[in-house]
Amino acid sequence: MNPPEDLKALARALGVHTHFVDGLHRAIEVGPETLLRVCVAAGAELDRVEGAAGALAAIEAERARPGLTPVIVAWDGRLPEIRLPGLAGGEVRLEDGASWEIPARDDRLHPGDPLPQGYHELNVRADGGPSRASVISAPIRAWSRPDVEHPRGWGVAVQLAALRSTRSRSVGDLTDLEALCEWVGDQGGDLVAALPLLPTFNRGAAEPSPYSPVSRLFWSELILDLGAAHRPTGAPPALDVRAADAEVRAALADRPVPDAVRGDPELLRYARFRGAQARLGRNWRDWPERARAGVLTDADVDPDEERFHLVAQSEVRRELARFRSRLDSGPVRLGLDLAVGVHPDGYDPWSRQELFADGMSVGAPPDRGFPSGQDWGFAPILPFASRAEGHRYIAASIAHQARLCGVLRIDHIMAWSRLYWIPHGMELREGTYVSYPAEELFAVLTLESVRNECEVVGEDLGTVPPEIREALPRHGIRGMYLAQFAAGDPEMPDPTHANVAMAGTHDTPTFAGWLDGVDIDERMRCLLLTPEAEPEEREGRAAAVHRLAHRVGADASTPREFLGAVLKWIGESEAPLVAAWLEDFWLETEGVNVPGTSSADRPNWQRPMARLLEDVLADPEVISMARILTEARSSRPG
Repeated sequence: MNPPEDLKALARALGVHTHFVDGLHRAIEVGPETLLRVCVAAGAELDRVEGAAGALAAIEAERARPGLTPVIVAWDGRLPEIRLPGLAGGEVRLEDGASWEIPARDDRLHPGDPLPQGYHELNVRADGGPSRASVISAPIRAWSRPDVEHPRGWGVAVQLAALRSTRSRSVGDLTDLEALCEWVGDQGGDLVAALPLLPTFNRGAAEPSPYSPVSRLFWSELILDLGAAHRPTGAPPALDVRAADAEVRAALADRPVPDAVRGDPELLRYARFRGAQARLGRNWRDWPERARAGVLTDADVDPDEERFHLVAQSEVRRELARFRSRLDSGPVRLGLDLAVGVHPDGYDPWSRQELFADGMSVGAPPDRGFPSGQDWGFAPILPFASRAEGHRYIAASIAHQARLCGVLRIDHIMAWSRLYWIPHGMELREGTYVSYPAEELFAVLTLESVRNECEVVGEDLGTVPPEIREALPRHGIRGMYLAQFAAGDPEMPDPTHANVAMAGTHDTPTFAGWLDGVDIDERMRCLLLTPEAEPEEREGRAAAVHRLAHRVGADASTPREFLGAVLKWIGESEAPLVAAWLEDFWLETEGVNVPGTSSADRPNWQRPMARLLEDVLADPEVISMARILTEARSSRPG
């Protein structure tokens, strides 16, 4: 059934796509039920399709009122032209509290000097009355290290929890990460990239995925170095976040709450929320109405749980400050990931309910790898609500990690332009895309990048909108080149100066697993790939392996030599940075994650490294792979 024109017009007004092309290259016309539910979630006031005309009229009437747009981007401090009937002047209130008067003439503002970088507020007087807008004064380009001071770099990527050593407890910690950083620096590298170090749910029905955090504003307490007295002997057969959680709690049991936390209202509220979950249940949507709405009394909160999170976050911040200080004295930078979403039971959706779409999940439409589509399990941010607050939450999420790391990868950078929303209870293929204000979000990203001297990489794999392809180089943001993906293209493109080059990532099979088709076996077992599609998938994989082997001049039947040739090839490329998944160095076959699966399908994020860190760092074959990268990076691009 085709949606009525009024409903499609309403959808377009809200940035809801009425049609799109999915990952199987099929033209999809979005159905009326999907459009209705997504429009309601996006802010339209209607409860049935027949109300679309009235809802659209209300939106158009609101937008017809003279006034400023919610957000204005001042690239390099220059305000764009602003015209309003009867404009009598304006004032910019800077984020530091100072004010700048801006004169008006002929209904147009006439700003003088460029604004300083930051998040400001513009207030104007015009015929329609006073009006205000958030102003993001941002550099056009993200920060990057001067090429004349730094050679072309390389590094390794890891899941910190899986980084086991002889001194580790149930999961890897910051001391293990520091040991790896020192080793990479000794080998000639300059980056260690870790999957998100954000807090997860570690008790009860634990969910260890670093990409489904409780919050994007705090750190995982599991990364703490607890001291030898609190560590069990031996290495665990599997990552156990419940055991790790118990270890942290035992280590911090007698530590008092630092006085400094009293001046941090966000941390106080976060700890209180975690205390309320211990008493009222993890799903805050089932709490009593008052608590659900954000008002917590002492009776709602478990004081021990509240105290634990206040102490734990204070300790993590202190350790991370020391860690960053030690990194600053050496050649190696830390790389981190900005997760695209937050667990629906998490702190951020509770504390900022007006920002998150109710009854929706983010995911992806069907594609060749996942013909049924994907549901990633978290609620999308509402574009209009984010604009209304000047994107402050998104800015805080970016700044939280950019202050610590030297390279920040933006997971699913396409979200800066559009996200695929799936109404709860509907099929994965029955979702649709919703547009986001890309220019404003890129301004937030470049501003935080420059403020924190942190380079930015955008995960631009898959079906990427043209506006994202154009925006990345314009804003000095690197894209990604994956040899596994490129090998699937008959043209087999090379890495370029615009890309960070890798063989694969945490979301792809390991190099050895890719060669053997281990991921195809797993997708078959998890019903992500149909038996009918299996032969074509295996044929395509064989062709991709052959294509890559031919391109790098290697024999695919000798995996170690093949991997070395791939690392040499991408290392000698124009890519300014090359990164390898550490476990590829010893040809690990099992991936850490299979996208589109849940813990019921396979133990994602729960596999420890097969080898202890000390053994890895002393292994001549591992060292030889690092040497290949060092020598390749020292050669001229070609």
